[in-house]
Amino acid sequence: MVGKTSKKSASVAKKTVAKRSTAKPKLLAGGNPQIAKADGDAPVQAYIAAMPGWKRDVGRRLDALIVSTVPSVRKAMKWNSPFYGIEDQGWFLGIHCLTKYIKVAFFRGTSLSPVPPVESKQKEVRYFHIHEDDVIDEAQFAEWVNQASQLPGERI
Repeated sequence: MVGKTSKKSASVAKKTVAKRSTAKPKLLAGGNPQIAKADGDAPVQAYIAAMPGWKRDVGRRLDALIVSTVPSVRKAMKWNSPFYGIEDQGWFLGIHCLTKYIKVAFFRGTSLSPVPPVESKQKEVRYFHIHEDDVIDEAQFAEWVNQASQLPGERI
């Protein structure tokens, strides 16, 4: 009888893990995907794949621009947001989905030239908001990413 219980428990556990790995991430307030905290490209790609509607294509494009600008970029999921940084230097950028736009946070944004347009309550942080019909100046975005990647990053 003990053997049956163990086999049944193992079977239930396998099904639970399988269900979790194939389940779509929950969308939090504003449509921000809920992805567990983890290091690496895979959780960031899971976040991007779960971004709702038009935001998914923009997320893919932003990720591609960041990687092409900083090929050695380090990625992680923290607080349901993708973070981008440099090994042993800290994080320079984060992305977050909100209801009507995507918020790109440059953690040392006040040191960039030109300074990204949206102020933050945090002294050095500046934001770049992307709405559905916005045309992204990819050259400017890549320049911000390049500059940000060369600054001391946030230790989070």
